[in-house]
Amino acid sequence: MKKRVEHDFIGELEIDDNVYYGVQTFRALENFNITGQRLNDFPVFITALAQVKKAAALANHELGLLDSSIKDAIIKACDRIIAGEFHDQFVVDMIQGGAGTSTNMNANEVIANVALEILGHKKGEYQYCHPNDHVNLSQSTNDAYPTALRVALYERLSMLSESMAVLEESFKRKGEEFKNVLKMGRTQLQDAVPMTLGQEFSAYASMVRIDIERILDARSLIRVINLGGTAIGTGINSHPDYRNIVEKKLQEVTGRPFITATDLIEATQGTGGYVQISGVLKRVSVKLSKICNDLRLLSSGPRAGLNEINLPKMQPGSSIMPGKVNPVIPEVVNQVCFSVIGNDMTITMAAEGGQLQLNVFEPVIAYGLFSSIKMLSRAIVTLAHKCVDGITANEQICKDFVFNSIGIVTALNPYIGYENSASIAKESLQTGKSVYDIALERKLLSKEKLDEIFTLENMLNPHMYQNTKS
Repeated sequence: MKKRVEHDFIGELEIDDNVYYGVQTFRALENFNITGQRLNDFPVFITALAQVKKAAALANHELGLLDSSIKDAIIKACDRIIAGEFHDQFVVDMIQGGAGTSTNMNANEVIANVALEILGHKKGEYQYCHPNDHVNLSQSTNDAYPTALRVALYERLSMLSESMAVLEESFKRKGEEFKNVLKMGRTQLQDAVPMTLGQEFSAYASMVRIDIERILDARSLIRVINLGGTAIGTGINSHPDYRNIVEKKLQEVTGRPFITATDLIEATQGTGGYVQISGVLKRVSVKLSKICNDLRLLSSGPRAGLNEINLPKMQPGSSIMPGKVNPVIPEVVNQVCFSVIGNDMTITMAAEGGQLQLNVFEPVIAYGLFSSIKMLSRAIVTLAHKCVDGITANEQICKDFVFNSIGIVTALNPYIGYENSASIAKESLQTGKSVYDIALERKLLSKEKLDEIFTLENMLNPHMYQNTKS
Protein backbone atom coordinates (compact mmCIF):
# COMPACT_ATOMS: atom_id res chain seq x y z
CA MET A 1 0.00 0.00 0.00
CA LYS A 2 1.26 3.43 -0.89
CA LYS A 3 2.55 5.44 2.05
CA ARG A 4 3.15 9.12 2.75
CA VAL A 5 5.46 10.58 5.36
CA GLU A 6 4.12 13.12 7.84
CA HIS A 7 5.83 14.74 10.79
CA ASP A 8 5.12 16.54 14.02
CA PHE A 9 7.57 17.88 16.58
CA ILE A 10 8.02 14.35 18.00
CA GLY A 11 9.21 12.97 14.67
CA GLU A 12 8.21 11.43 11.32
CA LEU A 13 5.74 8.62 10.65
CA GLU A 14 4.69 6.67 7.58
CA ILE A 15 0.91 6.71 7.06
CA ASP A 16 -1.21 4.82 4.55
CA ASP A 17 -1.92 7.26 1.76
CA ASN A 18 -5.55 6.19 1.45
CA VAL A 19 -6.51 7.67 4.84
CA TYR A 20 -7.43 11.31 5.33
CA TYR A 21 -6.24 11.67 8.91
CA GLY A 22 -2.62 12.52 9.66
CA VAL A 23 0.25 12.02 12.05
CA GLN A 24 -1.37 13.28 15.25
CA THR A 25 -4.45 11.15 14.73
CA PHE A 26 -2.19 8.17 14.04
CA ARG A 27 -0.39 8.70 17.35
CA ALA A 28 -3.75 8.89 19.15
CA LEU A 29 -4.75 5.57 17.57
CA GLU A 30 -1.63 3.99 19.02
CA ASN A 31 -2.00 5.62 22.44
CA PHE A 32 -5.72 5.40 23.21
CA ASN A 33 -7.21 1.98 22.58
CA ILE A 34 -9.58 2.27 25.53
CA THR A 35 -13.33 1.92 24.93
CA GLY A 36 -13.55 0.61 21.39
CA GLN A 37 -16.00 3.45 20.83
CA ARG A 38 -14.62 5.89 18.26
CA LEU A 39 -15.71 9.29 17.05
CA ASN A 40 -17.45 7.70 14.09
CA ASP A 41 -19.78 5.91 16.51
CA PHE A 42 -21.18 9.36 17.36
CA PRO A 43 -21.81 11.03 13.97
CA VAL A 44 -23.60 14.00 15.54
CA PHE A 45 -20.27 14.95 17.18
CA ILE A 46 -18.43 14.71 13.85
CA THR A 47 -21.04 16.95 12.25
CA ALA A 48 -20.68 19.45 15.08
CA LEU A 49 -16.88 19.52 14.72
CA ALA A 50 -17.26 20.26 11.00
CA GLN A 51 -19.79 23.00 11.74
CA VAL A 52 -17.40 24.67 14.20
CA LYS A 53 -14.55 24.50 11.68
CA LYS A 54 -16.78 25.92 8.95
CA ALA A 55 -17.85 28.83 11.16
CA ALA A 56 -14.22 29.53 12.06
CA ALA A 57 -13.15 29.54 8.40
CA LEU A 58 -15.94 31.97 7.50
CA ALA A 59 -14.99 34.28 10.37
CA ASN A 60 -11.27 34.16 9.58
CA HIS A 61 -11.94 34.98 5.93
CA GLU A 62 -14.17 37.91 6.86
CA LEU A 63 -11.35 39.23 9.04
CA GLY A 64 -8.88 38.92 6.14
CA LEU A 65 -6.91 36.13 7.84
CA LEU A 66 -7.72 33.33 5.38
CA ASP A 67 -7.23 33.30 1.62
CA SER A 68 -10.45 32.89 -0.38
CA SER A 69 -9.34 29.73 -2.17
CA ILE A 70 -8.30 28.02 1.07
CA LYS A 71 -11.48 29.20 2.78
CA ASP A 72 -13.62 27.81 -0.04
CA ALA A 73 -11.84 24.45 0.08
CA ILE A 74 -12.25 24.19 3.84
CA ILE A 75 -15.94 25.09 3.57
CA LYS A 76 -16.50 22.47 0.86
CA ALA A 77 -14.66 19.86 2.94
CA CYS A 78 -16.76 20.70 6.01
CA ASP A 79 -19.97 20.57 3.99
CA ARG A 80 -19.11 17.11 2.71
CA ILE A 81 -18.44 15.91 6.25
CA ILE A 82 -21.70 17.48 7.46
CA ALA A 83 -23.44 15.61 4.63
CA GLY A 84 -22.04 12.32 5.99
CA GLU A 85 -18.88 11.77 3.96
CA PHE A 86 -15.54 10.76 5.50
CA HIS A 87 -17.02 9.82 8.88
CA ASP A 88 -15.02 6.60 8.78
CA GLN A 89 -11.88 8.76 8.98
CA PHE A 90 -12.78 9.98 12.48
CA VAL A 91 -11.10 7.14 14.29
CA VAL A 92 -9.79 8.27 17.67
CA ASP A 93 -11.17 6.72 20.85
CA MET A 94 -13.81 8.78 22.64
CA ILE A 95 -11.85 8.63 25.90
CA GLN A 96 -8.38 10.10 25.48
CA GLY A 97 -5.77 12.11 27.31
CA GLY A 98 -5.09 15.68 26.27
CA ALA A 99 -8.48 17.30 26.90
CA GLY A 100 -9.73 16.41 23.42
CA THR A 101 -6.67 17.46 21.41
CA SER A 102 -6.69 14.15 19.51
CA THR A 103 -10.33 14.68 18.52
CA ASN A 104 -9.66 18.25 17.41
CA MET A 105 -6.61 17.22 15.39
CA ASN A 106 -8.48 14.30 13.82
CA ALA A 107 -10.99 16.84 12.54
CA ASN A 108 -8.30 19.32 11.49
CA GLU A 109 -6.33 16.69 9.56
CA VAL A 110 -9.30 15.15 7.77
CA ILE A 111 -10.65 18.56 6.76
CA ALA A 112 -7.20 19.70 5.59
CA ASN A 113 -6.62 16.61 3.45
CA VAL A 114 -10.09 16.73 1.89
CA ALA A 115 -9.50 20.43 1.19
CA LEU A 116 -6.14 19.63 -0.38
CA GLU A 117 -7.75 17.25 -2.85
CA ILE A 118 -10.38 19.89 -3.64
CA LEU A 119 -7.52 22.31 -4.36
CA GLY A 120 -5.86 19.77 -6.64
CA HIS A 121 -3.08 18.72 -4.28
CA LYS A 122 -2.11 15.46 -2.63
CA LYS A 123 -2.85 14.44 0.92
CA GLY A 124 -0.14 15.66 3.26
CA GLU A 125 0.90 18.66 1.12
CA TYR A 126 0.14 20.90 4.05
CA GLN A 127 2.02 23.88 2.66
CA TYR A 128 -1.18 24.56 0.68
CA CYS A 129 -3.70 23.92 3.46
CA HIS A 130 -2.42 23.13 6.95
CA PRO A 131 -4.38 21.42 9.74
CA ASN A 132 -3.11 23.90 12.34
CA ASP A 133 -2.34 27.05 10.41
CA HIS A 134 -5.52 27.10 8.35
CA VAL A 135 -8.21 24.70 9.64
CA ASN A 136 -7.44 25.44 13.30
CA LEU A 137 -6.81 29.17 12.73
CA SER A 138 -7.93 31.38 15.68
CA GLN A 139 -8.80 28.26 17.68
CA SER A 140 -7.52 25.96 20.37
CA THR A 141 -8.74 22.50 21.28
CA ASN A 142 -9.90 24.18 24.49
CA ASP A 143 -12.56 26.23 22.73
CA ALA A 144 -13.22 24.23 19.54
CA TYR A 145 -13.79 20.89 21.31
CA PRO A 146 -16.26 22.09 23.99
CA THR A 147 -18.11 24.22 21.46
CA ALA A 148 -18.53 21.22 19.17
CA LEU A 149 -19.62 19.15 22.16
CA ARG A 150 -22.30 21.69 23.01
CA VAL A 151 -23.49 21.89 19.41
CA ALA A 152 -23.79 18.11 19.33
CA LEU A 153 -25.50 17.92 22.72
CA TYR A 154 -28.04 20.52 21.66
CA GLU A 155 -29.03 18.28 18.75
CA ARG A 156 -29.03 15.08 20.79
CA LEU A 157 -31.19 16.61 23.52
CA SER A 158 -33.63 17.74 20.85
CA MET A 159 -33.78 14.17 19.56
CA LEU A 160 -34.22 12.82 23.10
CA SER A 161 -37.15 15.15 23.74
CA GLU A 162 -38.75 13.90 20.51
CA SER A 163 -38.34 10.28 21.65
CA MET A 164 -39.87 11.14 25.00
CA ALA A 165 -42.83 12.76 23.23
CA VAL A 166 -43.48 9.41 21.50
CA LEU A 167 -43.67 7.69 24.90
CA GLU A 168 -45.86 10.45 26.32
CA GLU A 169 -48.38 9.94 23.50
CA SER A 170 -48.36 6.17 24.05
CA PHE A 171 -49.26 6.64 27.71
CA LYS A 172 -51.88 9.25 26.82
CA ARG A 173 -53.59 6.84 24.44
CA LYS A 174 -53.66 4.15 27.09
CA GLY A 175 -54.98 6.66 29.62
CA GLU A 176 -57.93 7.31 27.33
CA GLU A 177 -58.41 3.63 26.50
CA PHE A 178 -58.48 2.63 30.17
CA LYS A 179 -60.45 5.61 31.52
CA ASN A 180 -63.39 3.47 32.67
CA VAL A 181 -61.38 0.56 34.10
CA LEU A 182 -61.88 0.74 37.88
CA LYS A 183 -58.97 -0.54 39.94
CA MET A 184 -57.41 -0.28 43.36
CA GLY A 185 -54.79 2.34 44.02
CA ARG A 186 -51.98 1.28 46.34
CA THR A 187 -49.57 2.96 48.71
CA GLN A 188 -46.69 1.10 50.39
CA LEU A 189 -47.82 -1.85 48.24
CA GLN A 190 -51.01 -1.98 50.34
CA ASP A 191 -54.59 -1.30 49.23
CA ALA A 192 -55.36 2.43 49.35
CA VAL A 193 -58.36 3.91 47.53
CA PRO A 194 -59.94 3.28 44.12
CA MET A 195 -58.84 4.92 40.90
CA THR A 196 -58.97 4.03 37.23
CA LEU A 197 -56.30 2.38 35.19
CA GLY A 198 -56.66 5.36 32.87
CA GLN A 199 -55.69 7.73 35.67
CA GLU A 200 -52.64 5.59 36.39
CA PHE A 201 -51.46 5.68 32.79
CA SER A 202 -52.30 9.36 32.36
CA ALA A 203 -50.06 10.06 35.36
CA TYR A 204 -47.22 8.28 33.56
CA ALA A 205 -47.82 10.54 30.55
CA SER A 206 -47.60 13.58 32.83
CA MET A 207 -44.33 12.32 34.34
CA VAL A 208 -42.81 12.09 30.87
CA ARG A 209 -44.16 15.53 29.85
CA ILE A 210 -42.66 17.20 32.91
CA ASP A 211 -39.27 15.66 32.14
CA ILE A 212 -39.44 16.76 28.51
CA GLU A 213 -39.67 20.30 29.84
CA ARG A 214 -36.65 19.71 32.08
CA ILE A 215 -34.68 18.34 29.10
CA LEU A 216 -35.45 21.48 27.11
CA ASP A 217 -34.48 23.66 30.09
CA ALA A 218 -31.14 21.86 30.28
CA ARG A 219 -30.65 22.25 26.55
CA SER A 220 -30.85 26.02 26.94
CA LEU A 221 -27.82 25.92 29.26
CA ILE A 222 -25.50 24.66 26.54
CA ARG A 223 -26.34 27.47 24.15
CA VAL A 224 -23.50 29.37 25.82
CA ILE A 225 -20.16 28.63 24.12
CA ASN A 226 -16.53 29.63 24.64
CA LEU A 227 -15.48 29.77 20.97
CA GLY A 228 -12.98 32.61 20.65
CA GLY A 229 -11.44 32.01 24.05
CA THR A 230 -8.69 29.83 22.51
CA ALA A 231 -6.34 28.29 25.11
CA ILE A 232 -7.68 29.50 28.48
CA GLY A 233 -10.27 32.12 27.59
CA THR A 234 -8.04 35.13 26.99
CA GLY A 235 -8.39 34.80 23.21
CA ILE A 236 -4.64 34.68 22.54
CA ASN A 237 -3.79 34.21 18.81
CA SER A 238 -7.21 35.41 17.68
CA HIS A 239 -8.36 38.72 16.21
CA PRO A 240 -10.12 41.10 18.68
CA ASP A 241 -13.31 40.88 16.60
CA TYR A 242 -13.12 37.14 16.02
CA ARG A 243 -15.30 36.01 18.93
CA ASN A 244 -18.22 38.20 17.88
CA ILE A 245 -18.00 37.28 14.21
CA VAL A 246 -17.57 33.55 14.80
CA GLU A 247 -20.61 33.58 17.09
CA LYS A 248 -22.75 34.87 14.22
CA LYS A 249 -21.19 32.43 11.75
CA LEU A 250 -21.89 29.48 14.04
CA GLN A 251 -25.51 30.59 14.38
CA GLU A 252 -25.77 30.70 10.58
CA VAL A 253 -24.08 27.34 10.06
CA THR A 254 -26.09 25.46 12.71
CA GLY A 255 -29.36 27.39 12.63
CA ARG A 256 -29.24 27.29 16.45
CA PRO A 257 -29.13 30.18 18.95
CA PHE A 258 -25.60 29.73 20.31
CA ILE A 259 -24.16 32.72 22.15
CA THR A 260 -20.66 33.56 23.37
CA ALA A 261 -20.09 33.56 27.11
CA THR A 262 -19.50 36.94 28.73
CA ASP A 263 -16.59 35.49 30.73
CA LEU A 264 -14.60 33.20 28.45
CA ILE A 265 -12.09 32.28 31.16
CA GLU A 266 -14.90 30.92 33.31
CA ALA A 267 -16.56 29.27 30.32
CA THR A 268 -13.34 27.50 29.28
CA GLN A 269 -12.89 25.76 32.63
CA GLY A 270 -16.57 25.51 33.64
CA THR A 271 -18.44 22.23 33.26
CA GLY A 272 -21.57 23.09 35.23
CA GLY A 273 -23.80 22.83 32.16
CA TYR A 274 -22.71 19.23 31.60
CA VAL A 275 -23.38 18.36 35.23
CA GLN A 276 -26.84 19.90 34.95
CA ILE A 277 -27.63 17.93 31.80
CA SER A 278 -26.38 14.71 33.36
CA GLY A 279 -28.51 15.38 36.43
CA VAL A 280 -31.60 15.80 34.27
CA LEU A 281 -30.77 12.56 32.43
CA LYS A 282 -30.52 10.87 35.82
CA ARG A 283 -33.88 12.36 36.80
CA VAL A 284 -35.45 11.00 33.60
CA SER A 285 -33.89 7.60 34.24
CA VAL A 286 -35.05 7.37 37.84
CA LYS A 287 -38.65 8.14 36.90
CA LEU A 288 -38.58 5.96 33.80
CA SER A 289 -37.22 3.03 35.79
CA LYS A 290 -39.95 3.56 38.40
CA ILE A 291 -42.59 3.36 35.65
CA CYS A 292 -41.03 0.14 34.35
CA ASN A 293 -41.07 -1.29 37.88
CA ASP A 294 -44.79 -0.50 38.03
CA LEU A 295 -45.48 -2.16 34.68
CA ARG A 296 -43.68 -5.30 35.76
CA LEU A 297 -45.59 -5.38 39.06
CA LEU A 298 -49.00 -4.66 37.53
CA SER A 299 -48.46 -7.45 34.99
CA SER A 300 -47.04 -9.93 37.53
CA GLY A 301 -48.41 -13.45 37.57
CA PRO A 302 -50.37 -14.23 35.55
CA ARG A 303 -51.94 -16.58 38.13
CA ALA A 304 -49.99 -15.71 41.27
CA GLY A 305 -49.51 -11.97 40.86
CA LEU A 306 -51.55 -8.82 40.33
CA ASN A 307 -52.28 -9.53 36.65
CA GLU A 308 -54.12 -6.24 36.21
CA ILE A 309 -52.55 -5.63 32.82
CA ASN A 310 -51.05 -7.76 30.07
CA LEU A 311 -47.77 -6.74 28.47
CA PRO A 312 -47.14 -7.77 24.85
CA LYS A 313 -45.53 -11.21 24.63
CA MET A 314 -42.17 -10.51 22.99
CA GLN A 315 -40.26 -13.79 23.42
CA PRO A 316 -40.21 -17.04 25.44
CA GLY A 317 -39.05 -16.33 28.96
CA SER A 318 -37.27 -19.47 30.05
CA SER A 319 -35.06 -22.26 28.77
CA ILE A 320 -36.56 -24.65 31.34
CA MET A 321 -40.08 -23.42 32.20
CA PRO A 322 -42.48 -23.86 29.26
CA GLY A 323 -45.07 -21.12 28.80
CA LYS A 324 -43.20 -18.53 30.85
CA VAL A 325 -43.10 -15.03 29.33
CA ASN A 326 -41.01 -12.31 30.95
CA PRO A 327 -41.45 -8.51 30.88
CA VAL A 328 -38.28 -8.15 28.83
CA ILE A 329 -38.89 -4.64 27.49
CA PRO A 330 -39.35 -2.97 30.90
CA GLU A 331 -36.38 -5.02 32.12
CA VAL A 332 -34.05 -3.75 29.43
CA VAL A 333 -35.20 -0.17 30.01
CA ASN A 334 -34.49 -0.61 33.74
CA GLN A 335 -30.94 -1.61 32.86
CA VAL A 336 -30.45 1.38 30.56
CA CYS A 337 -31.60 3.63 33.40
CA PHE A 338 -29.11 2.04 35.80
CA SER A 339 -26.32 2.67 33.27
CA VAL A 340 -27.31 6.33 32.84
CA ILE A 341 -27.33 6.82 36.61
CA GLY A 342 -23.82 5.33 36.71
CA ASN A 343 -22.68 7.68 33.94
CA ASP A 344 -23.93 10.58 36.03
CA MET A 345 -21.45 9.68 38.77
CA THR A 346 -18.62 9.50 36.21
CA ILE A 347 -19.56 12.90 34.80
CA THR A 348 -19.82 14.37 38.29
CA MET A 349 -16.34 13.18 39.25
CA ALA A 350 -14.87 14.31 35.92
CA ALA A 351 -16.34 17.79 36.37
CA GLU A 352 -15.05 17.98 39.95
CA GLY A 353 -11.60 16.80 38.85
CA GLY A 354 -10.91 19.84 36.66
CA GLN A 355 -8.01 22.02 37.76
CA LEU A 356 -7.24 25.68 37.23
CA GLN A 357 -8.03 27.06 33.75
CA LEU A 358 -9.10 23.84 32.00
CA ASN A 359 -10.95 20.63 32.70
CA VAL A 360 -8.93 17.95 30.92
CA PHE A 361 -11.61 15.31 31.50
CA GLU A 362 -14.15 16.58 28.98
CA PRO A 363 -13.64 13.49 26.76
CA VAL A 364 -15.11 11.18 29.40
CA ILE A 365 -17.86 13.74 30.05
CA ALA A 366 -18.65 13.74 26.32
CA TYR A 367 -18.58 9.95 26.16
CA GLY A 368 -20.86 9.65 29.20
CA LEU A 369 -23.39 12.19 27.96
CA PHE A 370 -23.53 10.88 24.40
CA SER A 371 -23.84 7.30 25.62
CA SER A 372 -26.58 8.16 28.08
CA ILE A 373 -28.64 10.15 25.58
CA LYS A 374 -28.17 7.52 22.85
CA MET A 375 -29.27 4.65 25.12
CA LEU A 376 -32.17 6.58 26.62
CA SER A 377 -33.49 7.67 23.23
CA ARG A 378 -33.50 4.10 21.94
CA ALA A 379 -34.88 2.61 25.15
CA ILE A 380 -37.73 5.12 25.35
CA VAL A 381 -38.92 4.46 21.80
CA THR A 382 -38.55 0.71 22.39
CA LEU A 383 -40.69 0.97 25.53
CA ALA A 384 -43.37 2.93 23.67
CA HIS A 385 -43.64 0.73 20.59
CA LYS A 386 -42.78 -2.72 21.94
CA CYS A 387 -44.53 -2.47 25.29
CA VAL A 388 -46.90 0.39 26.10
CA ASP A 389 -48.72 0.45 22.76
CA GLY A 390 -49.65 -3.22 23.17
CA ILE A 391 -50.74 -3.23 26.82
CA THR A 392 -54.23 -4.55 27.51
CA ALA A 393 -56.28 -4.43 30.71
CA ASN A 394 -57.76 -7.30 32.71
CA GLU A 395 -60.83 -5.26 33.62
CA GLN A 396 -62.65 -7.83 35.75
CA ILE A 397 -59.55 -8.57 37.84
CA CYS A 398 -59.08 -4.84 38.46
CA LYS A 399 -62.74 -4.48 39.50
CA ASP A 400 -62.65 -7.52 41.78
CA PHE A 401 -59.62 -6.14 43.59
CA VAL A 402 -61.60 -2.99 44.37
CA PHE A 403 -64.73 -4.60 45.76
CA ASN A 404 -62.86 -7.33 47.63
CA SER A 405 -60.57 -4.77 49.24
CA ILE A 406 -60.95 -3.10 52.61
CA GLY A 407 -59.49 0.04 50.99
CA ILE A 408 -62.95 1.20 49.90
CA VAL A 409 -63.88 1.67 53.54
CA THR A 410 -62.10 5.04 53.28
CA ALA A 411 -65.06 6.30 51.25
CA LEU A 412 -67.30 5.74 54.32
CA ASN A 413 -65.23 7.95 56.67
CA PRO A 414 -67.18 11.17 56.01
CA TYR A 415 -70.48 9.39 56.73
CA ILE A 416 -69.86 7.01 59.65
CA GLY A 417 -66.57 8.32 61.10
CA TYR A 418 -63.09 6.89 61.35
CA GLU A 419 -63.77 4.58 64.32
CA ASN A 420 -66.72 2.86 62.70
CA SER A 421 -64.80 2.59 59.41
CA ALA A 422 -61.78 1.09 61.21
CA SER A 423 -64.03 -1.43 62.95
CA ILE A 424 -65.56 -2.48 59.63
CA ALA A 425 -62.07 -2.84 58.14
CA LYS A 426 -60.99 -5.05 61.04
CA GLU A 427 -64.01 -7.31 60.71
CA SER A 428 -63.54 -7.52 56.95
CA LEU A 429 -59.93 -8.66 57.42
CA GLN A 430 -60.92 -11.25 60.03
CA THR A 431 -63.98 -12.70 58.30
CA GLY A 432 -63.42 -12.10 54.62
CA LYS A 433 -66.77 -10.34 54.35
CA SER A 434 -66.98 -7.30 52.09
CA VAL A 435 -66.98 -3.78 53.48
CA TYR A 436 -70.32 -3.20 51.76
CA ASP A 437 -72.00 -6.17 53.42
CA ILE A 438 -70.69 -5.37 56.92
CA ALA A 439 -71.83 -1.73 56.72
CA LEU A 440 -75.27 -2.94 55.59
CA GLU A 441 -75.48 -5.58 58.36
CA ARG A 442 -74.63 -3.00 61.03
CA LYS A 443 -77.32 -0.70 59.59
CA LEU A 444 -74.89 2.20 59.65
CA LEU A 445 -76.10 3.30 56.22
CA SER A 446 -78.97 2.35 53.95
CA LYS A 447 -78.46 0.28 50.86
CA GLU A 448 -79.40 3.28 48.75
CA LYS A 449 -76.81 5.44 50.48
CA LEU A 450 -74.12 2.80 50.18
CA ASP A 451 -74.83 2.42 46.48
CA GLU A 452 -74.57 6.18 46.09
CA ILE A 453 -71.27 6.36 48.01
CA PHE A 454 -69.76 3.53 46.00
CA THR A 455 -70.57 4.94 42.59
CA LEU A 456 -67.59 5.34 40.26
CA GLU A 457 -68.00 9.13 40.28
CA ASN A 458 -67.96 9.46 44.06
CA MET A 459 -65.08 7.06 44.63
CA LEU A 460 -62.80 8.74 42.09
CA ASN A 461 -63.41 12.46 42.57
CA PRO A 462 -63.88 15.12 45.23
CA HIS A 463 -67.59 15.64 45.93
CA MET A 464 -70.02 17.27 48.34
CA TYR A 465 -71.31 14.99 51.08
CA GLN A 466 -73.68 15.24 54.05
CA ASN A 467 -71.97 14.59 57.36
CA THR A 468 -74.17 12.02 59.08
CA LYS A 469 -71.82 11.24 61.99
CA SER A 470 -73.43 11.63 65.43
